[in-house]
Amino acid sequence: MIELKHIDKYYNIGTVNEVCLFKDFNLTVDDGDFISVIGSNGSGKTSMLNLICGSLEAEAGNIILNGEDISQQKEYIRQRKIGRVYQNPAMGTCPSMTILENMSLADNKGKKFGLGFGTNKKRVDYYRELLSQLGLGLEDMMGSKVGSLSGGQRQAMALLMTTMAPIEILILDEHTAALDPKTAELIMELTGKVVKEKKLTTIMVTHNLRYAVEYGNRILMMHQGHAVLDKAGEEKAKLVVDDLLDQFNQISIECGN
Repeated sequence: MIELKHIDKYYNIGTVNEVCLFKDFNLTVDDGDFISVIGSNGSGKTSMLNLICGSLEAEAGNIILNGEDISQQKEYIRQRKIGRVYQNPAMGTCPSMTILENMSLADNKGKKFGLGFGTNKKRVDYYRELLSQLGLGLEDMMGSKVGSLSGGQRQAMALLMTTMAPIEILILDEHTAALDPKTAELIMELTGKVVKEKKLTTIMVTHNLRYAVEYGNRILMMHQGHAVLDKAGEEKAKLVVDDLLDQFNQISIECGN
């Protein structure tokens, strides 16, 4: 379980451009939840992810992960328990290293290391088996530099690498936004499979309303730092894209747009 308690977050503090994004914001994510988060630009979606991951610090409030207050933990410490896949496929892999080296890097996450080789040849067959499940032929390209792969191939690898080591929370930050429609569908199918098989507590920010409806057991709509819609279980299952569009239109009218 992860809890955000009484979070305050300001930008440009002490300037004429000071903005309050979150004021006494609270959110509880139960174990096993797969939450789809939607909302307009500037609504607080990515800021919320950054607060959880530790790349952004709140002015007030606490972030609790399975009973432990991680509010003051550095980002690299939180990464031992939290995996994140970014919007940009280039951010989840190392382009100058081979597929094998990238897989080894992910495999060794959180483990002690010395001066020995980082690539364990005994694990190569295991990496091939994992890559073959993607259906992209990457298992036959182990010596290829990751920088030569397509965006979709790299994002599939990033998702696989992020979930290789045991994690408690999976963060998906618009991880299909930079992909073409066909590749985005492939990545979403892979996402659903990985989350289900590994039983991962997942928070996915997306602008694709169909993905928000089809994936996960809970949906959250953000607006100006508030959760204006929070549906789970059967309530969420009954939602259709038009319901979400109606909510967006209502918000737009209330804002005078």
